[in-house]
Amino acid sequence: MRTFILASASPARRRLLAQAGIAAQVVVSGVDESVVQAGDAATLAGTLAGLKARAVLPSAPADALVLGCDSVLGFDGEILGKPGSAAEATARWKAMRGGSGVLFTGHCLLDAATGAAAEEVVATTVHFASPSDEEIAAYVATGEPLEVAGAFTIDGRGGAFVAGIEGDHTNVVGLSVPTLRLLLARLDVPLVSLWSIGV
Repeated sequence: MRTFILASASPARRRLLAQAGIAAQVVVSGVDESVVQAGDAATLAGTLAGLKARAVLPSAPADALVLGCDSVLGFDGEILGKPGSAAEATARWKAMRGGSGVLFTGHCLLDAATGAAAEEVVATTVHFASPSDEEIAAYVATGEPLEVAGAFTIDGRGGAFVAGIEGDHTNVVGLSVPTLRLLLARLDVPLVSLWSIGV
């Protein structure tokens, strides 16, 4: 079976892979996301995903598939990655509540054996509920929104404050599993060939 490397420290992405039957090794890329700039959220997500995958590739085994991912929220013309502080997370939520944004996740899949690459940026529209100031304060106090793009999760406590989505749910969690299947197919690797027993 091919070695599958996730070039991301995200526990949510690793869980998604495990749920899809893929046992992934995690190798954190070390890419400094703060110095990378782009004109829009989609471009930034795609660029960061590629940088992460390509940073890990040189140290990967010869048979490895390396997946880099990055998520960015586009909201009201702004590009929102991870908030830098509790105060910023609070301000974001007060601005986002009742509104809608687009969560972009960049995917870059590299085949160490052939040098081939397959890349895709996936967009999912997220409609936010209208939590009260007290709910926002309680959510920020958990620390959860400080670690994720857009200051929210859909698969954790933040899911209570998401009114609905248009698009792929797994993309909002951090990695579009249907898109991964398509990227693997472009590299002539069936997703089912990566299934592990007891992942």
